[in-house]
Amino acid sequence: MPRLLGVDIPSNKKLEYSLRYVYGIGPTRAQSIIAEAGFDPDRRAGELSEEELNKLATIVTEKQYIVEGDLRREVTANLKRLSAIRSWRGMRHMRGLPVRGQRTKTNARTRKGGIKPVRK
Repeated sequence: MPRLLGVDIPSNKKLEYSLRYVYGIGPTRAQSIIAEAGFDPDRRAGELSEEELNKLATIVTEKQYIVEGDLRREVTANLKRLSAIRSWRGMRHMRGLPVRGQRTKTNARTRKGGIKPVRK
């Protein structure tokens, strides 16, 4: 299993899909990284040599993409900042409710959790 930026990427998948296993690299960014490296998009990640993996890693660092731990820390810091200033979004995050204006009278089960039975 090849290792890229501290993440094991699946060797049996195409390169475009394997790169998405790195937190912070999505479909568009994966395509642009492959195009800049000059690799065939249909190639499997397990076929890459160590030098080619290093080339992918340098492209990600040169473009100054924020990925993995740094990105996770940044997202967490943003949520803590919103909670600290007691903004609407921060309060919704703290209470575990939908943040972007969705209704909560019905639905919102993913965010609120399972239905709690009412005691009589």
